Amino acid sequence: MTAPHPASAPSSSDAPVILLAGCGRMGSALAQGWAASAHPPRLVILDHKLEKAPGNAPIYRQVKDLPADLAPALIVLAVKPAGAAELLAALREHLGKGLTHSTLLSIMAGKSCADLARACGNPDMAVIRAIPNTPSSVNAGTTGLYAGPTVSAPMKALAHQLMSDVSAVVEVPKEEDLRAVTALSGSGPAYVFLLAELLEKSGVELGLSRETATQLARNMIYGAGKMLHDLPQSAATLRQNVTSPNGTTAAALDVLSAPDAWPRTVPQATRAAAKRAAELDD
Repeated sequence: MTAPHPASAPSSSDAPVILLAGCGRMGSALAQGWAASAHPPRLVILDHKLEKAPGNAPIYRQVKDLPADLAPALIVLAVKPAGAAELLAALREHLGKGLTHSTLLSIMAGKSCADLARACGNPDMAVIRAIPNTPSSVNAGTTGLYAGPTVSAPMKALAHQLMSDVSAVVEVPKEEDLRAVTALSGSGPAYVFLLAELLEKSGVELGLSRETATQLARNMIYGAGKMLHDLPQSAATLRQNVTSPNGTTAAALDVLSAPDAWPRTVPQATRAAAKRAAELDD
């Protein structure tokens, strides 16, 4: 175990214990958001490489190092899917009943609630799945959330609160809906990054410096995103408002809206992502 990192806002001693298993990019984003929240949880981190933890969270390198009497209310699984079964088996052996009475909150793709419950040795294990995205690292994420049928109302509320500290949370009624969530918002930031990449390249081809093209593209995407977030109008209305008949925007949209352009490729892309998410779940 490493020495705790000093906290700016210590968690309450009667707050529920959260075990964060895995502290890579997404796990770290969650831990940082939770430590900075108004009511930080009592976080315990299990990670073999992390050097400093946000807040007062102690770090344990291996499952065998965890206190044997640890009984976390929620275990957040933020490891790679390939290592989930082995990790849960080790936790089951080490914590015993402490694991039995916990609820799992998985942020992994490719492992269903049933898969995770089986790995815990309890088919009735309470499992919640969340699909956050990388903007959570700047407290601007979006998370799709599904709670299995055996999840209690307090644990569902706790998971919702934790994810709300770093993202907007959208609950879905069926686990299968998470495939569409993955395709739309989970993978979505990459689509926007690709658009920025292509716009920057186009700006250079039109004669701008790389620095100017980059600044224009990124500031524009930020501003358009803020309008979508802050204003009540639909995306279609906002698009129409900026498109003057026979103007420059209309000329560009004639290309992007051609039948074989965005109207075809965007649905194709999201269907491909959803299909891959389904394959990983099977």
